[in-house]
Amino acid sequence: MYKIFEYGIDVLTTGKALAIARGELKGILSKEARQRITASQQQVQQIVDDNKTVYGITTGFGILANARISDEDTRTLQHKILQSHSVGVGDPIPVEMAKLMLITKMQALAKGYSGVQLQTLERINWHIEQEIIPVVPEKGSVGASGDLAPLAHLFLPLIGLGEVYYKGTRYKAQEVLQQFNLLPIQLGPKEGLALINGTQFILSFAVKAVQRMHYCLEAADIIGAMSLEALTGTQAPFDERLHQLRPFAGTQLVAQRLRLLLHNSAIMQSHVDCGRVQDPYSLRCMPQVHGASRNAWLHLKELTEIELNAVTDNPIILAADDTISGGNFHGQPLALPLDYACFAAAEIGNIADRRCYLLLEGKWGLPMLLMKNVGLNSGFMIPQYTTAALVTENKTLCFPASADSIPTSLGQEDHVSMGSISGRKLNKVLDNLEFILAIELLSACQAIEFRHPLKSSAILEFAHDYVRRFVGFAEEDRIFAEDINKIRNIISDFSFVDAVNTYTSLAGVELNKGYEGFSI
Repeated sequence: MYKIFEYGIDVLTTGKALAIARGELKGILSKEARQRITASQQQVQQIVDDNKTVYGITTGFGILANARISDEDTRTLQHKILQSHSVGVGDPIPVEMAKLMLITKMQALAKGYSGVQLQTLERINWHIEQEIIPVVPEKGSVGASGDLAPLAHLFLPLIGLGEVYYKGTRYKAQEVLQQFNLLPIQLGPKEGLALINGTQFILSFAVKAVQRMHYCLEAADIIGAMSLEALTGTQAPFDERLHQLRPFAGTQLVAQRLRLLLHNSAIMQSHVDCGRVQDPYSLRCMPQVHGASRNAWLHLKELTEIELNAVTDNPIILAADDTISGGNFHGQPLALPLDYACFAAAEIGNIADRRCYLLLEGKWGLPMLLMKNVGLNSGFMIPQYTTAALVTENKTLCFPASADSIPTSLGQEDHVSMGSISGRKLNKVLDNLEFILAIELLSACQAIEFRHPLKSSAILEFAHDYVRRFVGFAEEDRIFAEDINKIRNIISDFSFVDAVNTYTSLAGVELNKGYEGFSI
């Protein structure tokens, strides 16, 4: 039996949106939602019948807001707005992202303030359930009057235009509709505008970033602890009493995780009296650096979940005689936290690269470049070149798109958010971060074996053994790109973190106990 989510009624979270996209949760239109949707559509029709002047219903759009549209042209206008605004360029966004756009749009429209027809929402849900996902170009939105261009492409298939993915193949939308004996939707008053107004492109990139960044942050703590073990660092800086004196939640969580990850480590016990006073910051300050990025992530998650349950089109229909033309489509509330999260993700990569470098120096009993026969072999020197390159690329992606604005619509839209670019950039940074973490994990696993026969903690030994299922110890040089890609895959598909979390739970250890808000 499917678990059920009621669009427009239930509260949508990042986890639930992703579960619907995976087919683990079934989104439906309940009786209550259907009543709201029908009532709102009837209110819009009443506006048309009464010949009232309401933006986007009986007028044109944007700078053409003062252009009156006749009754007979109202439906044609809605069809044309999808055509005229389909100006996206670049590569298509991933299918999962386009599916998230459909899901998040369903939630917004099903609240009953947008005046769309019930059959339109039923058709959108049909696309979700049948995995017939529109092709949406990645570029073209300025994130202000909503994500106009990508949303126009998203909904072209409703009127029999555009393209879709179906069973792994790209088709003309009309061809797939014909396979299912379906006709295009005849859009009613305001529907085209309701479909393309909104932040669902920005929002879907935010949802996916919340998921991906969460797993990167979880992985970074585990991998950082393994690097600390390999470098015979101390866990003293993770003492709970220290972090109670500066009680940022993210910092306290990371310190707790590191304490638990390192608990009962024989490697740690072997050098308690070594005389080393302090470790480099990339080891000692993991709670402060990783924790600051966790706080940024939490802010993004909280704002994303507000947006997941918001109505973001324009105008809003409260009643036939009560409409509000405002700016709920403006992407600024997400653009700023997306840019902030971009910096936070880049910083995790930056500090991970520093730990990669430390592992190569040949200090504290490790062989230089993590290989005994260097000279003939380059060892792990060159993978760190890649982390350095990726860190610098991430720095170039950290320019905040939300700091820029170029007026559009002949000045009617004179301040725009550029949040679509913020969302895309964050996910590019996360692409690079996954590779950086993979290289640190590869290096840390290599280094920690030079501490044998001493053992690390049970959790970190499990993490090491899990990696060794995919990549073995390197006695000499080989094509490390193959190793890097294998390890990146277990980070990007979340299996590394999930495996460690399953192991710790079975062992009765809850790494994030008391900090459940930092989950998805």
